[in-house]
Formats: sequence, C-alpha cells, structure tokens
Amino acid sequence: MGGRRRDAPGSDEDYSFVSPVVKYLLFIFNFLFWIISLVMVSIGMYARMMKHAEAALACLSVDPAVMLMVVGVLMFIITFCGCVGSLRENICLLQIFCISLTVIFLLQLVAGILGFVFADKARSKVTEVINNAIVHYREDLDLQNLIDFGQKEFGCCGGVAYVDWSQNMYFNCSKDNPSRERCSVPFSCCIVSKDQMVINTMCGQGKQELEYIEAGKYIHANGCIDKLVNWIHSNLFLLGGIAMGLAIPQLVGILLSQLLINQIKEQIELQNYNLKHSFDPWS
Repeated sequence: MGGRRRDAPGSDEDYSFVSPVVKYLLFIFNFLFWIISLVMVSIGMYARMMKHAEAALACLSVDPAVMLMVVGVLMFIITFCGCVGSLRENICLLQIFCISLTVIFLLQLVAGILGFVFADKARSKVTEVINNAIVHYREDLDLQNLIDFGQKEFGCCGGVAYVDWSQNMYFNCSKDNPSRERCSVPFSCCIVSKDQMVINTMCGQGKQELEYIEAGKYIHANGCIDKLVNWIHSNLFLLGGIAMGLAIPQLVGILLSQLLINQIKEQIELQNYNLKHSFDPWS
C-alpha cells in the first residue's frame, strides 16, 4: 500500500500511493474470471444453437444453456469493469465492480439463510421445478440427460414417487393415451445390476401399473426429492466447502478493489496538494 509523504522538497511529485502489486493483482484476478465468463457464454450459446427452437421455448425457465449464458454475461460485465478500472485507475469502474460483488455476495448469503429458515417452502419450490422438468422431459435433450443422470446417481424415480411420471404426456397412465410408453418410466429409474453390460431402455415399460412394493423389485420407486434432502444432510461439509470456494474469490475481489480505490483517492489528494502548493515558496 501507500506510505507517508517524503520530507524532501519536490519528491512528492514522483511518489505514488497506488501499489503496483494491488493494481496488477486485481487486474490478473479479473482477467482470469473474464476469460472464464467468455468460455461460459460460448458454451451456452453453442448448446442453445444446437437445440430446436420449440424445445428451447417449452422449458426456458430450467434451460441450463440459458442459465450459463446469463451468469456468463453478468460475470463478463463485472470483470470487465474490474479489468479496465484497475488498469486505468478509474474509481467509477472500480466502485461498480466492488458494489456488484458485494450485492451478489449478500444475495447469496440471504438466499442461503432463507433456504435454511424456510426449508419447507424451498422443498415445495424444488418439487415444482422437478415436476415441471418431468412434464418437458421429452422436449429438451439437455434436460432429459440431466434428469436421467440425477435419477441414476441418486437411485430414485420422479419427484415424490415413481408415479409422478404420469404427469408427462408420453408416460401418462390414462386409458386414452395412445403413446407406446403409456404407464412407463424412463430407463434411468430401473435397478441395474453391476454385471449388466447392456442397458435395456425398455425396462421401465408399464411399471407405473405396479404397486409400490412390486415396482420396487424392478425400479427405484422412491422419489428424488427425499434422496436429494438426505444427500444434502450427509454432505454438509462438502456443500460448505463449495460455498466457501464461491465466497472467497468474491471477498478477495471486494478487498482488492476497495484497497485500490482508497489508494487512488489518496493519490488524487496528494496531486491536488502538490498542485495547490507548487507556487508557494513556504510549502
């Protein structure tokens, strides 16, 4: 950081409160995340372009590609302000960067606290999202792969139970449903033995017609919400580590930007002082 003014006459003109270490460390910090944001936006745009337009619009709220692009664009704007602000020593851009990071950090903190306090409402919201995803299962390939991955990893089927798949028009159990997948569940619900080399994608055929105990012999009859809650409870330290991993870079960015802002302000005060006393024989 900066130091005290030197006592030698005229030496203040060459002295700077702005630390090159803080300045370029903040620039490198922002530049790395700026590159990451570009990669995120590129991946999101590529994934978006690979989809059919009607499928993308059908499930816009849970589209991973859209979420990736939104986060990437937001990160791009914030880190751009940080990069330019640190290089040009621009207080306005640095304040935008610092305030943005502070707001995002506080929003994440509030969201975490509210999610813990209002766990029941958070659970109902997750249930709503999962049910909406089930409805659009066949309309979005990325969403379909995401659901299949989740059901296989957690060993579950549907939101609350396997019969939730009746909400999907293809798996619906109504008698007038002409679909060949009527009363079925996705293959990712099936219980697969370790020695099974080839997965039978029709293993979930007609399993919704079975009672819970009978269906449990062939598929994972329990829903994914309870499995997810149990996983969260058993991996609190891991989730805490991830939360810290997200929070530390933000706090570092806030600290470095605030240090640089204070140094720039001190430098401006020094320049104004030198300008004011440059023609004063008693200074």
